[in-house]
Amino acid sequence: MNLADMLCYADIDQLTRIARTYDCGGSHSKNELIQSILSAIWRRESLQSRVEEMNAEELRFLNSLLFDNRTSYSLEELKARAGGTADGQAPQIGPATQPGWTAAGTEEPTPAASARSSRARRKNAPPQADPETAPGDSARQTISRFKRFGWLFSGISQQTRYLYQVPGDVRQRLCEALESRYRLQLDVREEPPAYRDERGLLAEDLAVFLRYVRDHDVPLTTEGVLYKRQLGQVLELMSVEEQLPGKTGWRFGYGRRFRDYPDRFSLLYDYAYEEGWIRENPDRLVVTEAGLNAAEGEELPDPARLYRFWLRLYRGPVANLAALAQWVARLSGSWTTASSLFDALRPIIRPYYYDQEKDVFDRRVLRMMMHLGLIRWGESTDREAVVRVTPQGRSIVAGTSVPDASPDSGAWGLWNV
Repeated sequence: MNLADMLCYADIDQLTRIARTYDCGGSHSKNELIQSILSAIWRRESLQSRVEEMNAEELRFLNSLLFDNRTSYSLEELKARAGGTADGQAPQIGPATQPGWTAAGTEEPTPAASARSSRARRKNAPPQADPETAPGDSARQTISRFKRFGWLFSGISQQTRYLYQVPGDVRQRLCEALESRYRLQLDVREEPPAYRDERGLLAEDLAVFLRYVRDHDVPLTTEGVLYKRQLGQVLELMSVEEQLPGKTGWRFGYGRRFRDYPDRFSLLYDYAYEEGWIRENPDRLVVTEAGLNAAEGEELPDPARLYRFWLRLYRGPVANLAALAQWVARLSGSWTTASSLFDALRPIIRPYYYDQEKDVFDRRVLRMMMHLGLIRWGESTDREAVVRVTPQGRSIVAGTSVPDASPDSGAWGLWNV
């Protein structure tokens, strides 16, 4: 439903609050009130000013709603989104807060020990204020502001009266306002002398990996991980070179086997496991019957399906991942510096443990979008990293799946020069 429809169903109290927000006075009937509200909200400078005044927390909450296919949300869901985007919710770095991290000379706590520790903390913790009545609840304040702006409305039927909706035309106008804001910060360049285009390579490497498992005896460690010798052989067959993960540093959060394998290969491996193409027996990795078909190229992965799998895999550690991918695709229609994209989108990026905002954007968003064939990655003449969305990437991110296509230049492979 659009804004005009939702205003017609809104009660006079909500209409009055919206009108007061936009300084709409002198209306004597509900129809006049609705007309004055519509006129005020649709003034370009009014919507733009509201967006400009938003803080980082509100921007992250707004972006979590703009590109969501869902049409309605419960109050609890909205509070979770608004609360989860608060700056105070960012993960704190430290051994006690790092899942899968073990300090030198110590053992990782068992689930039972963790549960006992959690119960002890709850028992000794001070009583918490009721979120429904807490005066400092920023999540509820953010939701209330969006309602006063006319961006959130309660449902109109008996079944949806406790659900909230964003009017379709308001969603579109807000996207346009944010895009105008972001574009002012972009640094557009000419086509670089060389760039990476990995369209189709991830699908090809999936088949290569499956054929390797089919044709070799692939033992697994007691943790169900490939031995370094076999892993090294597999990585040598891949189209994109990756190094074995080092023993130092942390690796968790970005997939089932991210701790054990390099970034791109762990995505490839997790996808094959999710699709049921490989099976981890107690001591061997084997290809399933479905995997044999994929190994022969009879069941190539759909690029759009790979993209959706990546969103599911990374959306936990990368807040607003879907929105970030949407903005990268929308804003990089021409060759654009990665640094200017980061500067524009930084307010909606949050750190994840040791991954600071720049790490999250460059390594977890842009680089993975390149591996998925959604963007090209190049280097300008002054050695500045530049990116540009591919035609396939634009269609996939927008929700339209297209057949895999070769680069515009007609060349195919990692680098086009």
